Amino acid sequence: MSPLPEDKPLVIAGQTYRSRLLTGTGKYADLEQTRLATEAAGAEIVTVAIRRSNIGQDPKEPNLLDVLPPERYTILPNTAGCFTAEDAVRTCRLARELLDGKKLVKLEVLGDQKTLFPDMTQTLAAAETLIAEDFDVMVYTNDDPILARRFAEMGCVAVMPLAAPIGSGLGIQNRWNILTIVEEASVPILVDAGVGTASDAAIAMELGCDGVLMNTAIAGARDPVRMARAMKLAIEAGREAYLSGRIPRKRFASASSPLDGMFF
Repeated sequence: MSPLPEDKPLVIAGQTYRSRLLTGTGKYADLEQTRLATEAAGAEIVTVAIRRSNIGQDPKEPNLLDVLPPERYTILPNTAGCFTAEDAVRTCRLARELLDGKKLVKLEVLGDQKTLFPDMTQTLAAAETLIAEDFDVMVYTNDDPILARRFAEMGCVAVMPLAAPIGSGLGIQNRWNILTIVEEASVPILVDAGVGTASDAAIAMELGCDGVLMNTAIAGARDPVRMARAMKLAIEAGREAYLSGRIPRKRFASASSPLDGMFF
């Protein structure tokens, strides 16, 4: 029998986090709903699309950092909406300026508007440039174990394979690829994109992922704050199940109360 998994803390770029649920900040009705859902999720890391969110670029508009202050949350700028390595790198440089030199970024370079799948050639190029410029790169990728290993070897601080297309809510479509990525991981592995409901998040954690990042699954729910709480509980339950060691799958029944040794 193999040993139980070790309960290692989530450490990203040298910082330890209690929560394994990372949340996005887009698609909410307003900033107040963003705040309430983020609090309900118990998130400590929140992603911000620099091209779509105001974190000080426009002093006349509401500032996201007023409801999600950097003193309380790790603000993770992402390159959502970028389709070339050049645009992604430029966006990360802007984020570092806006966030007083902080260098943790989430890199995503998309291939087209329809699928929003990552363009891996452009992502690799952007990652190489950003790492050379001393950014801490959390990279969004497809669920290819070979590429995941390559990103880790390059120096990315976390690898974030998709579960399904962004915003699709389809859940984990290829759990065997995710499992392989986890088994070979030398950096944190966080499922990103495709989660639809709490059971999807629990499955990701049961596979041994270090965390899950989601936005649409919470913000798009009819009650985002309640869904945020559900996702928090699912992440915790999935992690506990992973650490506990599930029973093996069997083709036939195995009685909970053995028939041997019955009194009558």
